[in-house]
Amino acid sequence: MSLAAYCVICCRRIGTSTPPPKSDTRWRDIRNIIKFTGSLILGSSLFLTYEVLALKKSLTLDTQVVEREKMKSYIYVNTVSLDKRENHGVTFQARKELHKAVRKILAASAKILQSSFADPFSTVDVEDHECAVWLLLRKSKSADKAARLEAVREMSQTHHWHDYQYRIIAQACDPRTLIGLARSKESDLRFFLPPPPLPSLKEDSSIEEELRQLLVSLPQTELDECIQYFTSLALSESSQSLAAQKISTHCDKIEANGGLQLLQKLYQLHKDYPKVQRNVMRIIGNMALNEHLHSSIVRSGWVSIMAEAVKSHHIMEASHAARTLANLDRETVQEKYQDGVYVLHPQCRASQPIKADVLFIHGLMGAAFKTWRQQDSEQMLTEKALGDEDRYTTCWPKTWLASDCPALRIISVEYDTSLSDWRARCPMERKSIAFRSNELLMKLRAAGVGDRPMIWISHSMGGLLVKKMLLEASKKPEMSTVINNTRGIIFYSVPHHGSHLAEYSVNIRYLLFPSLEVKELSKDSPALKTLQDDFLEFAKDKNFQVLNFVETLPTYIGSMIKLHVVPVESADLGIGDLIPVDVNHLNICKPKKKDAFLYQRTLQFIRETLAKDLEN
Repeated sequence: MSLAAYCVICCRRIGTSTPPPKSDTRWRDIRNIIKFTGSLILGSSLFLTYEVLALKKSLTLDTQVVEREKMKSYIYVNTVSLDKRENHGVTFQARKELHKAVRKILAASAKILQSSFADPFSTVDVEDHECAVWLLLRKSKSADKAARLEAVREMSQTHHWHDYQYRIIAQACDPRTLIGLARSKESDLRFFLPPPPLPSLKEDSSIEEELRQLLVSLPQTELDECIQYFTSLALSESSQSLAAQKISTHCDKIEANGGLQLLQKLYQLHKDYPKVQRNVMRIIGNMALNEHLHSSIVRSGWVSIMAEAVKSHHIMEASHAARTLANLDRETVQEKYQDGVYVLHPQCRASQPIKADVLFIHGLMGAAFKTWRQQDSEQMLTEKALGDEDRYTTCWPKTWLASDCPALRIISVEYDTSLSDWRARCPMERKSIAFRSNELLMKLRAAGVGDRPMIWISHSMGGLLVKKMLLEASKKPEMSTVINNTRGIIFYSVPHHGSHLAEYSVNIRYLLFPSLEVKELSKDSPALKTLQDDFLEFAKDKNFQVLNFVETLPTYIGSMIKLHVVPVESADLGIGDLIPVDVNHLNICKPKKKDAFLYQRTLQFIRETLAKDLEN
């Protein structure tokens, strides 16, 4: 107002003054114009400066950051003052028009420069304390992979935000960022929204009945005999047999028929049954091998469930979740972990580079986790029940070895075995060592085994599989990296020359129907002798480092039979150290504690064999 009044007064003075001489009038007019123009420019500059400074506090601009990052499920409304006098009048309208002009200028500048607003202008978009949220969201969608990874890392390390800020990220981030957060060790669980509501069951139906209907809808032709067996078993006996886990070829059909939601119901219904939950996660992990199903898995809320499960102190639960998330994470993981292949370390995204692999292969009647647990005792069983992994570990490679050698990727493999065909999980499954070795080799190669230096660690029949895998890999040019990068092998009581287990009848059913695995362990097996002779020559030629452990105590089979499963002479490969240990066959791979000789000698071998690779 003062500026307008001043201009009016100047104009009146010019119009009412008496005409001076022409020369004086010309210079006076010039001076008046300079005064008028200078005042106008100065006043306008002050006014514009004030408005631009006020813009940061009073306006929310519709910049590219806000337009791209704000979630559609939110409705953002600009706050207005309750004082109506501030929202009307010439001043309000002038400021409104000015703000529109500034928006257009900034938007045009961004288009001309072909980039989004610089960080100083981005701070105009939101309040100061929310600026980091939107900038990280923008960064997480950058075309630069390194920038995206850095954004996820910064988000995962943020622990001072308010709840609603975590929810903004949860709703605004893309699936790639969400999976990255789920695989980040320090991520706050508030980054993950609860799974969407599940559809209700049909009237007069149960989850078991819907599972049966899902199984009925799956194709039954051109399938493995065991898949057909488990499906028929589930339909005739119990829906929980869906966890036969060999239905990965049916993934598309399962997803199309609402299987993801149905499995989630089953998972939530059996919160007190960890084995059922692990089997459900195993199926989801198999489905995640198919990249075209990733969006469906994310939308159904499984990433939130896995993000919580991977933080569990129960190693088996965390490992199943880690496998699923690794199969979903195509940003940092190129490998695919097929059924039965578990990464024990690292289970999250790690900043430290992985320099070598250590592979654990269990033996007859073993498993990926229980074979490698700490040796049981009365005190240890109590601590095991309390779930204290620091005092009793259910998987020493995950707890101890990962801590002592963090630059290693530690993988454990699981496959089905049985002593008798009567107890086989699948009666039609009679797989030889040759068949299993080829199957495991293909799975491990898909997991990237062979791309780094590695050590094999095996127990009992698992050692025979390792020998067969290496011999088979040596015959295939595409598997040459597996041979070239094998640095050493540890054998825990491996029956290189056969086992007494095949010579004794534990009871009548084992005598009449021994499994194919047991038959192949007999001392007079031609296949076993050929395997030993071929591998010994091959290992000497490749100069593999070898360490052999062997039991000296008999093992109880059942309640009455004591058996020295692998005698000392059978555990002697012919190369490498042979170390007798005063334990039975089951405990030869289960150290009593971390400072026990069995673990410390194993650790020493790993460090010495991989010394050059770990230094590079």
